[in-house]
Amino acid sequence: MPALSSTMKEGRVVEWLKSEGDTIESGEAIATIESDKADMDLEAFEDGVLAKILVGDGEVAQVGSPIALVADSSDEVDSIIAAGVGGAPPAAAVTEDAAAPTAPASSSGAKAPDCDFEAVYMPALSSTMTEGKVVSWEIALGDSISAGEPMLTVESDKADMEVEHLGDDGFLAAIVVEEGGSASVGAPVALIASNEADIPVLEAYALTLSGAAPPPAQPAAVSSPSPSPAASAPSPTPKAAMAPPAGGRVVASPLAKKIASEMGIDLSTVSGSGPEGRITVSDVEAAAKGGGSKKEPAAGKAKNTWTPAPGVIAATPTAKALAKKNKIDLSTVSGTGNFGRVTVTDVKVAMGEKPAKKSTSSSSASQVELPSGVVPYTGMQRAVSNNMEATLSVPIFRVSRTIEMDAFNALYQSVKPNGVTLSALITKAVAVAVEKHPIMNAAHDPVTPGIKYNSEINIANAVALDGGLITPVLKYANEKSVQDLGDEWRELVGKAKAGTLKPSEFQSGTFAITNLGMFGVSAFDAILPPGTGTILALGGTKKVVVPDQKAVLGLKTVSQMEVTVTCDHRPIYGSDAALFLKTLANVME
Repeated sequence: MPALSSTMKEGRVVEWLKSEGDTIESGEAIATIESDKADMDLEAFEDGVLAKILVGDGEVAQVGSPIALVADSSDEVDSIIAAGVGGAPPAAAVTEDAAAPTAPASSSGAKAPDCDFEAVYMPALSSTMTEGKVVSWEIALGDSISAGEPMLTVESDKADMEVEHLGDDGFLAAIVVEEGGSASVGAPVALIASNEADIPVLEAYALTLSGAAPPPAQPAAVSSPSPSPAASAPSPTPKAAMAPPAGGRVVASPLAKKIASEMGIDLSTVSGSGPEGRITVSDVEAAAKGGGSKKEPAAGKAKNTWTPAPGVIAATPTAKALAKKNKIDLSTVSGTGNFGRVTVTDVKVAMGEKPAKKSTSSSSASQVELPSGVVPYTGMQRAVSNNMEATLSVPIFRVSRTIEMDAFNALYQSVKPNGVTLSALITKAVAVAVEKHPIMNAAHDPVTPGIKYNSEINIANAVALDGGLITPVLKYANEKSVQDLGDEWRELVGKAKAGTLKPSEFQSGTFAITNLGMFGVSAFDAILPPGTGTILALGGTKKVVVPDQKAVLGLKTVSQMEVTVTCDHRPIYGSDAALFLKTLANVME
């Protein structure tokens, strides 16, 4: 059972998406888990076979306790089931009075102080996250903190996310992991005191926690059989745990809630089509098209404006932290960010620092302050770097071709009003061409060795993020309509920018596309992503003069785009790439 939030103690299996005996692949969704915040898909960490389900649909299990057994192959299923979990009975569902997590273990063996406090643990911001970096603390030592208040910003391998305090009200007594420091998922990062008088005692105790092992009740999700305290004490699942939440809570995906809020859709009027009535993005969009109940916007409010709730001061997390450290009242600071949001620069100005002057002439160009020194990679940048290094052992070749774009551009202009993006339309064209040349959708299999053909055409499109790069995947692109691909692509890009993409949504590509044409690039070569056989690089469209016997002067002007494929030469040969580009040109022209 994975930890889907920093304070999650138990989770409910909403639905198993795979059955016992089914083959599973790394990154594939195998179950839907309900936490105290939302329903999330649980992805497999490794390839294998789902040998045994220990916690069934609707049942509850403690974080860190086994909910299923995974075998490496079908030949090992019987032995895995016979062995069970450390020889103990299957993992049991937790009762409502399950014990709370114990105090974090001290690296020096120091005893936990005899006072009322709680530890804050490094949260798992994704199902595969094993370590997180503290970007910034949003509150200062000694400050009071309430449930729901932003506490720290954590960097995972996908994005920076603000983490809220979900425990009881108290005071930030000690910080175990300082800004810029990293910790394993489940390791203590801070201590919260219930009473302000206990802060000195907890500060001393925090010094013994550096490098402490994660507590037993807060590990990351398990993917292989391992002993578990919960496994040795089976107890029945209370029926109350399976009942819908009290108070009329609307169960919806986080993205569905966000889109509903932006569109003014009242979620209580939307019927959910997801597991157990969960509202999805498609449900929200269908409600919008069908004239679903909308919350009336404030009178006279401009379309692109935003007003914070009463008492809320709009400020960036880093600006809040800087203001608190320097005792600056944010309500007295004028914000220059989007929608009047207070930025770090605004706080520095309030502290007395002079704002940097913008260059107004070419003579001042020499005064521009350039960055210097070494800046460590972010989690996403490290992942990109590692993937790029992995490509050095792949024997590649490249083939280029020019494609006339007049007809394609005309088609794009006709579907653009319906919300179809250029990426979606190009994806459809590429998928149709790939369908005629399956070898371009294949990859090298180092185990056999041999050619690994893919039965699905999943097109990955590169998206540049601030400080990173990610490749959301449009699955079954050859089978879907252009309109469906356009709708799906908007949702994926939104998730990518919010840092909420699931591994299956960016790791399942069988063919990749990268486009720099919008930056004025005429042509370029792309680096082949690990595990794939082909990536297509798209340059910009330009007007050229070509011969035309039907024209008055024997010439005409057409739009052309140069495309280049980079291929793994082990399964794919030059003639394969040339024939594919010929088909792609025919499709697009």
